[in-house]
Amino acid sequence: MGATSRTHPGAAGRAVTADHPASVRNVVLVGHSGSGKTTLVEALALTAGAVNRAGRVEDGATVSDHDGIEHRQQRSVQLSLVPLAWDGCKINLLDTPGYADFVGELRAGLRAADAALFVVSAAQEAGAVDGATRAVWEECAAVGMPRAIVVTHLETARTGFDELTSVCGRLFGGDDPDAVLPLHLPRYGTPRPDGHSPVTGLTGLLSRKVYDYASGVRTERDPAPGETALVDEARNRLIEGIIAESEDETLMDRYLGGEEIALTTLVGDLEKAVARGTFHPVLAAAPATGDARQGLGTVELLELITGGFPTPLEHPAPAVTAPDGTARPALVCDPAGPLAAEVVRTASDPYVGRLSLVRVFSGTLRPDETVHVSGHGPADRGHEDHDVDEKVGALTAPFGKQQRPLPHAVAGDLACVAKLSRAETGDTLSGRDEPLLMEPWRMPDPLLPLAVRAHSKADEDKLSQGLARLAAEDPTLRLEQNQDTHQVVLWCMGEAHADVALERLRTRYGVQVDVVPHLVQLRETFGAAAAGRGRHVKQSGGHGQYAICEIDVEPLPAGSGIEFVDKVVGGAVPRQFITSVEKGVRAQAARGVVSGHPLVDVRITLRDGKAHSVDSSDAAFQTAGALALREAAAEARIRLLEPVAEVEVLVADEYVGQVMSDLSGRRGRVVGTEQTDEARTLVRAEVPEIEIGRYAVDLRSLSHGTGRFSRAYARHEPMPQQVADRMREEAGAGAR
Repeated sequence: MGATSRTHPGAAGRAVTADHPASVRNVVLVGHSGSGKTTLVEALALTAGAVNRAGRVEDGATVSDHDGIEHRQQRSVQLSLVPLAWDGCKINLLDTPGYADFVGELRAGLRAADAALFVVSAAQEAGAVDGATRAVWEECAAVGMPRAIVVTHLETARTGFDELTSVCGRLFGGDDPDAVLPLHLPRYGTPRPDGHSPVTGLTGLLSRKVYDYASGVRTERDPAPGETALVDEARNRLIEGIIAESEDETLMDRYLGGEEIALTTLVGDLEKAVARGTFHPVLAAAPATGDARQGLGTVELLELITGGFPTPLEHPAPAVTAPDGTARPALVCDPAGPLAAEVVRTASDPYVGRLSLVRVFSGTLRPDETVHVSGHGPADRGHEDHDVDEKVGALTAPFGKQQRPLPHAVAGDLACVAKLSRAETGDTLSGRDEPLLMEPWRMPDPLLPLAVRAHSKADEDKLSQGLARLAAEDPTLRLEQNQDTHQVVLWCMGEAHADVALERLRTRYGVQVDVVPHLVQLRETFGAAAAGRGRHVKQSGGHGQYAICEIDVEPLPAGSGIEFVDKVVGGAVPRQFITSVEKGVRAQAARGVVSGHPLVDVRITLRDGKAHSVDSSDAAFQTAGALALREAAAEARIRLLEPVAEVEVLVADEYVGQVMSDLSGRRGRVVGTEQTDEARTLVRAEVPEIEIGRYAVDLRSLSHGTGRFSRAYARHEPMPQQVADRMREEAGAGAR
């Protein structure tokens, strides 16, 4: 790793294939928006010979070409796969979105990968590694995923490489900052007029070699006299960090005793520590400039991936069961084993149709074979359970806008599968004779509501199908058909996620929608007891209508619903019409009595009435019951009830005061706080749902991206009168 130099023959224009899991490396790139992930992927592709100097493959598409949405919005919104070949290995680079709204694509990348590269920009302020990146680091640490750190934008650095490495050690190293150390130190050239010094090469700390990129191609030489003293301190610290992770317990004593440890021993122990996820090297990288054919640090990074990152053979597969829940043996990464693959991303191509990005965990996937597709939910997000057989279409390797044919995909590899019309993101592909279902990966709850309606009658006809396809592609999107408010609601991760969902509806599925205000599920109740009389008497020739009933209404405790009591005496209302009155008042309660929201938590007592031997009927008494309830409401004080949510906010300690103040400003009641670890606090509160419609966006801004929250319905409570009056005024103005 860094001890040798090599060039690699070009691979542009042909698909990179793998015949055994040992030759596959699946690596996900993680970092905030603007950290340089996609640029780094392009630089690695250039060094590996997958593209030419212009960054183009044979059809003229660049590595980073995605759909038009990404170009228009200038942000990456989806997971993309770029396969490369290096040193006899197939490297699947999974470039993830850096924007927090698209965390579902990030989690898909983590699921498909066996190791992670965390990309950190030196162009940011010192210590400004965003909270979302730190949260992903903790997730990887929890499952032991190997990680390395790549520092980009050294050519416009606001933070020095040494300082940024120290920051990463403090943030990512936890109790052991020496588990995060650089493998090379950057070498700087003559300062430019803007004050920044170009990075012209690297000095290998273990090899004590200089890797010069000034000519555009990596060359290796010995350091000049006097240069080694500059790196000795960093080299000694790196060696001690490697030895601390070594399985050879005698190595530290030998090193401290003055023995010179062989380079091959150090490199071997380093690779093992990286693969175990206990040591995290820091590297520097920059894209090629001018006519250069290799970007700075790209050779070293490719060598780390092939030599230090684990193969799929070393990464445990997800747990599996039969679709009915019956236990099944654990999966083994064996090309000859039973087929078990997972759809990690679903997309639509205007020419090919639906494309499914699949990670094969066991067996070998081949074109034109029939597989079993198993998918269990989440039904609340528009993903219904299904178990069907489907025929696999062509297997391809994506590269920019190209889809290069693949003969097969072995265990551990990734491929795109065409024409899986029923498969959705998160579904399992397995053999027809032995269907399997993989344990789903954890997805965050979408907490930003977006209410939509069809723009025209033509859009209304296509809306349902368009929304279903959108939900099939994106498991972080939840589709709700609210029966109380009669709204179609898309629950999204944030504003950018909502914008992309609407744009995809329009451009991919030809559905234009209008965004309307999101309505919460309000209720009505009586503030005091009241009485009402319903009289429905009509005679217009022939059979007439006659029904009179008198009721009393009184409020009940919250959660009681509607209670109907019969206290008629003397047969004033015939027995067969008692249920008719109850139907009428319950139907009116469901429609509401003042503002159109359902009436709840009241007792309605039928105490008297009149009937006619000929003209009374079920319909007449239903109408009379509804009229009686409306008359009682006209004489009583009707209170508006609003839903209250139990909210839990996990936030860094430095933002706790701001979060609690903000919740109080939303009419929230903080009910407790709990220290979860040394730097974060869990704040529990009860907040009216009408006040937290945009809380997903506001909390992100308030906590600089470090806060997370969950919400759950608690109960309905009376709305303050001034708030209720304001809502009625706004509703009246809207109606006008």
